[in-house]
Amino acid sequence: MGVTVREKIKGSGQWWVFLNHNGVRKSKLVGGKVAALSVKRELEKQIAEGSFKLEKKEMPTFGEYASRWIATTVPVTCKTSTLENYQNKLNKHILPFFDKLPITEVNRMKVKEFLMEKANQGLSNSVLGNFKTIISGALSLAIDDGSLTSNPSYRLGKSFRSKKEPLIVEPLTTEDLALLLKTFKTHYPAYYPIALTLARTGMRIGEVLGLQWKDIDFRSGLINVNRSFSRGKVGTPKGGKGRRVEMSNQLTETLQSLLRERKADKLSNGWKELPEWVFINSKKEPVCDSHFRDRVFEKVLVKAGLRKIKVHTLRHTYASLLVQNGESLVFVKEQMGHDSIKTTIDIYSHLAPRGNHDAVNRLDDAPICTLSAPKR
Repeated sequence: MGVTVREKIKGSGQWWVFLNHNGVRKSKLVGGKVAALSVKRELEKQIAEGSFKLEKKEMPTFGEYASRWIATTVPVTCKTSTLENYQNKLNKHILPFFDKLPITEVNRMKVKEFLMEKANQGLSNSVLGNFKTIISGALSLAIDDGSLTSNPSYRLGKSFRSKKEPLIVEPLTTEDLALLLKTFKTHYPAYYPIALTLARTGMRIGEVLGLQWKDIDFRSGLINVNRSFSRGKVGTPKGGKGRRVEMSNQLTETLQSLLRERKADKLSNGWKELPEWVFINSKKEPVCDSHFRDRVFEKVLVKAGLRKIKVHTLRHTYASLLVQNGESLVFVKEQMGHDSIKTTIDIYSHLAPRGNHDAVNRLDDAPICTLSAPKR
């Protein structure tokens, strides 16, 4: 209760006056510290004399700020897939708990109660972390709007048990992968180059569909991963940075053949220019990721008689086969585009060959060295 002054951003020189009186919270940017203190003294005087009057307005709810945050802030700072993920979690989990609650009633205890309830439901730590991000974003917007002076979602302490959740991957075997590719080539030949690129590079489906011909260096046998195409939008690869991946001879020949076909199509169809995208639909636009997943990949699995897997399993299969063939985890990290070698180790190190028995045995044949004091 009362009147306070402070800088929202320390050192900015922008001083705000915050009023909390009879259930009404208000804030206003005044300018310098001297001016803010002067306004503070005047408000305190009016309150003490009983002459201060302020119309009490209904406090905005958490749901209002959450809706504004996800509509304005998230699209600018996050990818489309992240926006959809946050929107889903907000609607399904967070709003049923916080929606109609006045923003000033969202305190640390309520946030903790929510997170602990979800933890007890068995949701993973990564999902709980998403919840905290969404809640914090809405509360930060309320601070900018002057409804709050601090964010109650900060520094919550240990609100749920920390546990290690290793990613369990179930890659295809070499034989199953060969069967999958053969089925693509036989029944869906137009999509075979996409499947082979996934299987021979470990690229994500969005990265594959985002390829342009200028990204492929046939001379050096390398692909430059510069962008991603997902949900009809072009974005950056995961992590925000590109990388270079090696092409196998088989993939090189397949993409070269596809380029020759594309050039022939250009001549026969009278196209002015060659489409820049490597994998295109009838409109010369990039193939849609959902179309490939739902209308092609799943049907190929059925025809091949293989278990149901995600397209992303081909990425894990690629990395797993490299590791099993004795390639270094550092090479696998670079090919996969992991930010840290720890990610590669955590997921794939158990697949590495368990060592060279002959190399260990050779230690038995090493001459025994006797250490003695040097003669003088």
